[in-house]
This record gives sequence, structure tokens and C-alpha cells, in this order.
Amino acid sequence: MECVFCKIISEEIPSYTIYEDDKVKAFLDINPDVNGHTLIIPKKHYKDISDIDDTTLMHIMDVAKYLRSLLETKLNIDGLTLVENNGDIQEVKHFHLHLKPYYKEEQVLLDVEDIYQKLKES
Repeated sequence: MECVFCKIISEEIPSYTIYEDDKVKAFLDINPDVNGHTLIIPKKHYKDISDIDDTTLMHIMDVAKYLRSLLETKLNIDGLTLVENNGDIQEVKHFHLHLKPYYKEEQVLLDVEDIYQKLKES
């Protein structure tokens, strides 16, 4: 199986990783809808919500809470939408959670590298 997310996990494909532990990896979407658009993926391949175990799913949600705080602090977001697609609408058939920041003011879409640097600043 040729799964782009599995290749990102194995580092065959580079990513702008902003969080990683033994269970998940979170990285910036390279074709973002908005500044800070992030994906969280489990390191084990699960097709979708019907396939993933509850422990991993809860861990992903815990990481989403952490990343919300990071995005608020570093990018000054005003809100956050969580999206998880299944079935025909799911482009990559590897469970993934989108974190899409919301801004009250319209934002100029910045280069992903610039967003990555802002998130990595201490």
C-alpha cells in the first residue's frame, strides 16, 4: 500500500512536524486552507474512524488540545475547527484530524515555512 502519511511517519517524505510522540505525529498541511492548518495522524495505519481504537483516538484529542494552545499562543488564532473525513470525502485513507484555525480578521496566506518558524519559536 502506498500511503503518503505512512511515508511521512517513516520520514520518506519530509514534513513540517510541530509535535511528535510514540503514537502520533502532527504537522502543517502543505496545502493549507488557512495559516496554521495542521494534521494529526496516528503512527499506526488506521483507515478511518471505524478502524481506530478508542485509546489512540483519545490521545489524538489530547494532542489536539495541546496544539490548540500552541496555535493560540504563537499565531493568535480566534477559534479552531476540528475536521475528520470518512468514506469518499476522505482524500488520504489514513485516519487524520484536521485542525483549522479561525481568525476574526482576514489573513494573508503565508508560506508554510514561515508558519513553521513561528510555531517553533520559543
